[in-house]
Amino acid sequence: NSTNLGCPHFVQNHQQQMNSFNKLPLNKPPTLLSQRQSIGMKIDGHNRVPQRLAYGNGSLVSVSDASMSFCGLKRPREQSIEQNVKRQRFQSRESEKTVVNQAVPLPEEHRRSFPGSINSPPRYVYCLPSFSSLQDSVETILPEAKDKLSQQILTLFQVCQQQTCDLNRKELCRTELQREIQQIFPQSRLYLVGSSLNGFGTRCSDGDLCLVIKEEPVSNLKHVKLKQKARYILSLIQKLFATKLSGYIERPQLIRAKVPIVRFRDKVRQVFCVEFDLNVNNIIGIRNTFLLRAYAYIENRVRPLVLVVKSWARFHDINDASRGTLSSYSIVLMVLHYLQTLPEPILPSLQKMYPESFHPAVQLNLVHRIASSVPPYLSKNGSSLGDLLLGFFKYYATEFDWNQQMISVREAKAVPRPDGAEWRNKFICIEEPFDGTNTARAVHEKQKFDVIKEEFQQCWQILRDTKDLTCIVPLRETTLKR
Repeated sequence: NSTNLGCPHFVQNHQQQMNSFNKLPLNKPPTLLSQRQSIGMKIDGHNRVPQRLAYGNGSLVSVSDASMSFCGLKRPREQSIEQNVKRQRFQSRESEKTVVNQAVPLPEEHRRSFPGSINSPPRYVYCLPSFSSLQDSVETILPEAKDKLSQQILTLFQVCQQQTCDLNRKELCRTELQREIQQIFPQSRLYLVGSSLNGFGTRCSDGDLCLVIKEEPVSNLKHVKLKQKARYILSLIQKLFATKLSGYIERPQLIRAKVPIVRFRDKVRQVFCVEFDLNVNNIIGIRNTFLLRAYAYIENRVRPLVLVVKSWARFHDINDASRGTLSSYSIVLMVLHYLQTLPEPILPSLQKMYPESFHPAVQLNLVHRIASSVPPYLSKNGSSLGDLLLGFFKYYATEFDWNQQMISVREAKAVPRPDGAEWRNKFICIEEPFDGTNTARAVHEKQKFDVIKEEFQQCWQILRDTKDLTCIVPLRETTLKR
């Protein structure tokens, strides 16, 4: 019955988790560790609270005694923390040791693969964290909003941010699709990635899925180029969607982009007509999802600012990589970069501060755990959301050198443009934090680049003169678009 597709199996204790292992969904957002309290915000006559997502306790990884500490940021003693705000623990199947601070990679003797699977390759280990619920255990207090512009930013943020029900629907779709895809690729795992999980999702954010294949689909593909292999795998997925799953998958299309995808919609759950993009083995997408999630929750001004900038870019038609403008990922990196480059930074470089934690070789099954263990960053910068938004537009309108500089969140600064072929003759250069590619390569026409620059220039001048968000992002229309 198509109306009963993909319901996750919610479990209450360790024994149930073991008995129900094969029914658990395999991808969940992380528990980000914070002792801050949520507060409601009055919008349209209702109290809204930041929505919640959660990871449960890990059940498969046995860990060593090795641990790592975060330099310069001392944690409170456990005795001084009330039980309901203590950091959640990830426990192994064979011991009660915590792995929140576990250094990676794990020793070889402690690695495990999924039940019934072949041994994992040395670099990637596919372990299943158990699933408790899709409520966000992050408890975040919203920043103060004493001026009109800051209040408008918070209002737009509360209205536009992804809700728990939105994520639940995406997770149910992912769970059911994984079960079906495993009929073709038994060793595969399907991950929900991108804005749905990185903390910067809106009510209209697409559902990005990454299919990780552990073994070759057929032996004669061993020496085929990765992109051709991905296209072959996706062609099988598209055929599955168009035939067996046609009752609840709508319009599956194979798009032969630089990262090939199958694009489709879920007819059954009607996720606000959100499109899903499914790629194969784009491991970087999983890693940067949780890097961005760590940035999203270490400072409470980051998420409201990013979501407002994304809404602004979408309203002004400069947020569509398929049409030669900026991707949402590039826009997020631009905001993070700006917050890193202030005279008194609001964000650090997490890759510099915790190099072992955010290294590209960290085992895939540990990525969400590492991201969740980053403590809040205490910035001395007390700027309001309104001042930060105005400063963001001013930075890219008047200060950043588009011709000579590259945005680098990894370095937490603007760096000289590289001389490689990928960067030559590009109008905007934004470094991908893990593989060093250009996330803004879609902006390849001067006309589109000029439009983007002009939008920054005009919006800075308007916002500087009016201090009114509705002059650049009409709140009513933005709310209706969601």
